[in-house]
Amino acid sequence: MTARFSGRLLKTGFFCAFMLLTVLLSGQVRPGELEIADFQPVRPIYRAGWPCTLSVTLRNRGGQDLEGTLELILPPEVRLVQGNVQQSFRFENGVDEINTSWTVVTSEAGRHDLAVLAKYQQAAVRRSLSVLFLPALSIPKNREIPPPQPVATDILVGAHNCPLWETDRPEIWRNLLKHPERTPALGFYGQENPEVADWETKWAVEHGISFFVYCWYRARQGGPVEMRYSSALHEAFFHSRFQDRLRFAIMWENQARGQAGVADERDFLDNLLPFWIKNYFQRPNYLVIDGKPLLFIYRPEFLVDDLGGVDKVASAFEKARQLCRQAGFAGLYLLGEYRGTDARHLQLMKDLGLDYTFAYVWPVPNNPTPRQAIEAQLSYITRTQELGIIPQVITVSQGWSGWQDEGSIWKLPPKDFEELLRRAKALAATFPREQLGSRLILLDNWNEWGEGHYIAPHREFGFEYLDAVRRVFSTESFQHIDLLPEDVGLGPYDAPVRQYFERERALIAQARRRVTLPGTDPALVAWWTFDEPPEQEVAFDYSGHRLGGVLHNVARVKGRQGWALDCHGGCVIVPMDRPLTNCSQLTVECWVRTETPNQNNRWIVNCVFGGVETTGFRVGVLEGKPCFQIPVTPWSHHLVGQSPLPVGPWVHLAATFDGSTMRLYMQGREIGELERRAPITFNSRYLVLGNYEKGHSAHFTGAIDEVRIYSRCLSPEEIAAHARPNQP
Repeated sequence: MTARFSGRLLKTGFFCAFMLLTVLLSGQVRPGELEIADFQPVRPIYRAGWPCTLSVTLRNRGGQDLEGTLELILPPEVRLVQGNVQQSFRFENGVDEINTSWTVVTSEAGRHDLAVLAKYQQAAVRRSLSVLFLPALSIPKNREIPPPQPVATDILVGAHNCPLWETDRPEIWRNLLKHPERTPALGFYGQENPEVADWETKWAVEHGISFFVYCWYRARQGGPVEMRYSSALHEAFFHSRFQDRLRFAIMWENQARGQAGVADERDFLDNLLPFWIKNYFQRPNYLVIDGKPLLFIYRPEFLVDDLGGVDKVASAFEKARQLCRQAGFAGLYLLGEYRGTDARHLQLMKDLGLDYTFAYVWPVPNNPTPRQAIEAQLSYITRTQELGIIPQVITVSQGWSGWQDEGSIWKLPPKDFEELLRRAKALAATFPREQLGSRLILLDNWNEWGEGHYIAPHREFGFEYLDAVRRVFSTESFQHIDLLPEDVGLGPYDAPVRQYFERERALIAQARRRVTLPGTDPALVAWWTFDEPPEQEVAFDYSGHRLGGVLHNVARVKGRQGWALDCHGGCVIVPMDRPLTNCSQLTVECWVRTETPNQNNRWIVNCVFGGVETTGFRVGVLEGKPCFQIPVTPWSHHLVGQSPLPVGPWVHLAATFDGSTMRLYMQGREIGELERRAPITFNSRYLVLGNYEKGHSAHFTGAIDEVRIYSRCLSPEEIAAHARPNQP
């Protein structure tokens, strides 16, 4: 079955597919039955004169047949070259998403405002889009990156570099589905590609950035060094053509306690430090000043526990400096991350033996305006200098939003960022000349795409952040040409990620089929039986509400009646969509079977996540006992049953909430009760069956079957009836 759009179908493009996934997985809904779920250019960045394809996704949220017209609204300087300005559409036969596209072109560089207007029945929906077109450029497409042309600066400028963007972890890009304006000029690239590193080097040095500080992650502590997220350095940068044009340093990201730190002093001095000296410090382009390599440390205070005390850390640091001297250096500069002005913490940094403090990002509360964000950062820097406890190296931040858009969210437009750079540069000029803080400055961040702080070329502002850096710090002429991969016939660099999301989109569309079994309760909002054929990669929702999910690294096994989900690390991801998010009361019930006793912090049904930990609900196992949570404050209201989860047989679990009281049942009997007088708050992520999160270690070990969610509180009698062994 298909939906019709002016008599033709569109094979959805890459970024259209990305944005459709955002809608399917986020559950964010506009009023009305019709939603313009996506209106975006297909490629990351365009130039004047290039044909620009605009993709549109419409979604019918009402479930009934629907028809209308869709109109593209263009400014005079942008003209249509493919497609009809107005097109008709019709949703029919249960299909709820359709796609179309137009191609436009403009000869005028700059930002142009476009819009689409959908009219249906007696309603209309409009969505606007601002597209940046870079100046036209015509050079030979010889499929080779031109050598970088570094510019001189009057202070050393570096940028924090977030190396999370590996091809085999495409999920890392998911938060950008909600923020297409952040789409990098390289697309959703794989950072292990040396050509990607060459483009980053070229763009950095041609705007005055002379070094990157790469986040460096240890996979496990206590033995020979094993790394995570190392491909940006070891596979890309170290094998790139232009690596000699850019210096680098590492920031030891030791936040994961028991994994990313050190087991003891011997681990630090015999494993970590020799690895760093051999693989990094001794490379000709490592950042060395005054004959000393610079080592940035993310959580230096965590080393107090790792090494057994403040004095033990200071002693280990001094031994590290001596080992660097033995390796031919003049010593070692140690810089510790801190984003505050607490004098006690700054004194701790000094007592640990650190040479300098720096910030990875500045926390600015209360969703500030650009002016407030600028003044707050300068206040942190000025106050740290006034305290005079430990010297600092200045960091300036472009913005912030948590991975799930939590906390204070803000962004400096390029002009405001340029003002901040000028004022920070002026502050650095007042620092004592013998201090590093007078000679270098750090930019936050080159590519923290998921957390909303980035200055690398991207869709919304192109090269404008980098141009601000060049204007403020370069001693050379501003005139220059910024190249894109397409200018020389290179790219794209996102094919694997594109294929991943296109495949997932197809599975999501398949999972959204309307399937209903007879005799369902009117309050049943979702029902997963897992009785599809074993090779099927989706689990249908048999309540008829299209809340089917996609299987990830999970298989089916023999269930109570038919098939069940075998949970040993995999899961099913389900969209948090209506009516699942409209529940004022709630019942979650399922059948589970395990051979593993005393499971702890293992989740069967979950939509409570870090960053949104005051929202959602979950059912799982804690200290071997069934548990149920609907938080009000972060991670609150955790009800743990009185009896352990049996090992061996199929067990019926149920959790209910009537608006004031949470109750937990096992085998039809109540095993716990907790007062909770607050409504349920839902987040915009998704529901996970069989795990806490995709690929997480907090997964249930065993099988689950017949998961049902109701929008009412089932009575004890109903639950007892459902728990009977012969209950389907």
